Amino acid sequence: MDAPAPANLTSTFLRLRPDSSIEQMPFDDTFWPRLMSGKLGDFHHEYLVTTSSFHEDWSSWERHPNGDEIVCLLSGAVTFVFDRGAHEEISLSRIGDFVFVPRGIWHTARTRVPTVMLFITAGEGTQGRPAVPTAAR
Repeated sequence: MDAPAPANLTSTFLRLRPDSSIEQMPFDDTFWPRLMSGKLGDFHHEYLVTTSSFHEDWSSWERHPNGDEIVCLLSGAVTFVFDRGAHEEISLSRIGDFVFVPRGIWHTARTRVPTVMLFITAGEGTQGRPAVPTAAR
């Protein structure tokens, strides 16, 4: 019997369930629309583990009103911006640097280099709003 092949977080995301079980969730172009429409469940008391690659500022802000989030730098460099009434910035530049995003805090990311991040998100009720383009700041 062949040994199982390793999974990869660029093509398979993970749902961490309250009973400590893990569900592998294949990632494709339909993943985010299915997630946002509720077709993948509501993530009540569950966490979503994902990776994301990007090379420019996020086009939106987000917040997670029902739980905290951990965001870890895997490569590149990024500045996380928090809106707590006033903007607060935290720069991540070393592999393994991470930020703790408390429940309910609006946040976005800014970068100018190819960046890969790991997200561990309490996704239930996630909200978004457009970000102001860099040139308008």
